[in-house]
Amino acid sequence: MNNKKQKPALSGAERVVPKLRFPEFQNDGVWAVEKLSNLGKLVNGLTYSPKDVCKEGLLVLRSSNVQNGQILLDDCVFVRPDVKGANLAEPNDILICVRNGSKRLIGKNAIIPKNLPLATHGAFMTIFRANNASFVFQLFQTESYTSQVKADLGATINSINGKNFIKYEFAIPKNPKEQQKIADCLSSLDTLITAETDKLAHLKDHKKGLLQQLFPADGETQPKYRFPEFKKDGDWEETTLDKCLDYLQPTPYLVSSTAYNDKYETPVLTAGKTFILGYTIEKEGIFSNDLPVIIFDDFTTATKFVNFPFKVKSSAMKILLAKDNNNIQFLFETIQNLNFEVSTHKRHWISIYSKLDILKPRDPKEQQKIADCLSTLDEAIEAQNQKIAGLKEHKKGLMQQMFPTINELAV
Repeated sequence: MNNKKQKPALSGAERVVPKLRFPEFQNDGVWAVEKLSNLGKLVNGLTYSPKDVCKEGLLVLRSSNVQNGQILLDDCVFVRPDVKGANLAEPNDILICVRNGSKRLIGKNAIIPKNLPLATHGAFMTIFRANNASFVFQLFQTESYTSQVKADLGATINSINGKNFIKYEFAIPKNPKEQQKIADCLSSLDTLITAETDKLAHLKDHKKGLLQQLFPADGETQPKYRFPEFKKDGDWEETTLDKCLDYLQPTPYLVSSTAYNDKYETPVLTAGKTFILGYTIEKEGIFSNDLPVIIFDDFTTATKFVNFPFKVKSSAMKILLAKDNNNIQFLFETIQNLNFEVSTHKRHWISIYSKLDILKPRDPKEQQKIADCLSTLDEAIEAQNQKIAGLKEHKKGLMQQMFPTINELAV
């Protein structure tokens, strides 16, 4: 009989290790479980009144300044420098949204950069001043962080309580060098994603500039730039969209169910937010390969031009070419270049949008030339979007491997 006293089994928290680990730390043992209160401290935000606001002074960082993990200064508010209660932000502070009308924005965060103007943060924000900011920032991108934020919010409250926030628990390496190695690896990916995102913005700006050059400005009847072979073709033709496009009521041509189902490999268009420019011979709502389609999304503008088949899952109005001497790709770009009233519902196609004035080249070949030029850019933009999406998925996968949750046991 063995009279030796058996050791109690290790709890999940005592046995937490990541699935993926850098070789030099393979023998460093299990990770520790720490509360945020042991990793840094919170810095409260400023409550200010309208009389404190001025054109220049102390920058107040708000939720709108946090975009995709970065601090952006497109929407700035300043208060007088001597306002009472302002805690100045420091480089490497982590700015966090803790209260907002939109629940999905609670918890979003970004690191304060070194080159930021003198700044504080509003009362709906908080700053976490971490001992190792680059590592803790990556903790704040994990599923563990997201799940704890969601659990804290409950069903109706759109805010995080600071006393609860610093009790959030995370598994972390005991070795500071391992923490830094993880932070450096993921930060390098963040830098690459930011660079590729900037490249995407430049491509979009380039297309915007081309649209302004290739289409006549308001009050003009010819564009600023014209391809050489069409320079002597004279003024563009004045017309309206309804003379170029026709429409079909959707009900007989679309599937009856509007329930969302994400099992389809082809794009699914959700109910109430879509317009289709194109046409189909299929009664099941499947658009054919040889018929180009333009998708209208969110009632703002045409967002995509596609040639592949996809299934329609909403009551969408289908709009088709009325005359053969029009180019559907050119009309897509024309619609992109129109100024829509966002407040106007785009279902008013017949009464409002079909009556919009447009200009078009008389020669269909010029329409095609413009369409081909802009389509090439569209393809580059889509490829860049896919590249960024791939990098984000790669980082997400890495983080799932590199950051264990507290209830994950070592294998």
